[in-house]
Amino acid sequence: MRVAIMQPTYLPWCGYFGLMQSVDLFLLLDSVQFSRRSWQQRNQIKTPNGAQWISVPVISKGKRDQLICEVEIDASANFASAHRRSIELSYSNAQFFKKYADPLLPLLDNPSPKLADFTISLIENLKELINISTPLIRSSELHGSGTKADLLASLCKEVGATSYVSPPGSKEYLDMSDTFKSIGLPINYFEFKHPEYLQIYGDFLPYMSVIDMLFNCGEQSSLLIQSASEILK
Repeated sequence: MRVAIMQPTYLPWCGYFGLMQSVDLFLLLDSVQFSRRSWQQRNQIKTPNGAQWISVPVISKGKRDQLICEVEIDASANFASAHRRSIELSYSNAQFFKKYADPLLPLLDNPSPKLADFTISLIENLKELINISTPLIRSSELHGSGTKADLLASLCKEVGATSYVSPPGSKEYLDMSDTFKSIGLPINYFEFKHPEYLQIYGDFLPYMSVIDMLFNCGEQSSLLIQSASEILK
């Protein structure tokens, strides 16, 4: 069973779902320390004026070492309506906006108090819209121990993985550890060659939230993601 592990992020990019689509089980790593101003709480959409960040405000004062699963959204900021409005203004003229906005955008209206609950609900919804059947499990529901490679290996062993599929960004610290080797679990690396597709508003901009692809490409999104994804031996 191929397993991948990624932190839950806000409206992830298409490569995130490429990795998910390529494995048999996808673990959402919400039991590690939260990193402020990271993908965990923000992403980009394409507007008539170029890329725009949309960020979920969180309560961080006095909570320096909190885990992702513990982070609370700052409800006083009333961000949800602003994010929905930005998405509507940016994509309402996209070919498939209506089809995908109707099931997706209402999730922005009443966000969960916890950041991870909110972002994971969006990830689960997006997974269904892209027609990905890979099951998701939160690491906070498991008993993983250690840090970095030790934690990843512990989680993989707990769920019965036969191989671990890693994003390339983790290669440096995985290469420095013999943890996976010690438990006889091979590591493969995931490669994603970002596809170009027709966007509204001029030249193509990569690395936007996957909603950019869905609104512009519709049902072809799944095939685009699949064709751009490869597990390296």
